[in-house]
Amino acid sequence: MADDLFTRTVGAARIPHPWRRRLSDAAIVATPLVVGGIGGLLTSDAIRGWYRTIERPDWNPPDWVFGPVWTTLYAMMGIALVKVVRSEGRADERALAVALFAIQLALNLGWSWIFFVQHDLGLALAEIIGLWLAIAATAGAFGRIQPAAGALLLPYLGWVTFASLLTASIWQLNR
Repeated sequence: MADDLFTRTVGAARIPHPWRRRLSDAAIVATPLVVGGIGGLLTSDAIRGWYRTIERPDWNPPDWVFGPVWTTLYAMMGIALVKVVRSEGRADERALAVALFAIQLALNLGWSWIFFVQHDLGLALAEIIGLWLAIAATAGAFGRIQPAAGALLLPYLGWVTFASLLTASIWQLNR
């Protein structure tokens, strides 16, 4: 049997070339970064405009902090996802963990839309609480499959805890 660019034959088994797996892993890691980039594109005008006009607490970080923090967190989320997808655990546990991951990622994007585009601070506060719960559930599911993957989501959970407090404070100041 002739090998192609994507597989090689070892005995009777056809297995992917190592570069194909690395390319797949890179695409998985990139997924949350792409979603974060989409959120950034959708909200950049509001961040430069509306967000700078609302009242924010004194402890609000400077705007330049958010980009590097979110980029790092999205990369860590992607690495955690690769660890779960590539794990040897039960397929049903992996499927649940990946579904939870997708839900929290959608909620993450949704919060940005609600807060920055819709300017609905109260709904953004309710939504970020749902996001926090989804992240906690995802970290737990990831941790049961691959402890390092669960641990990689803990800084994200910590940052969203901070973002929740910040959202609540901004909502309170602008009611």
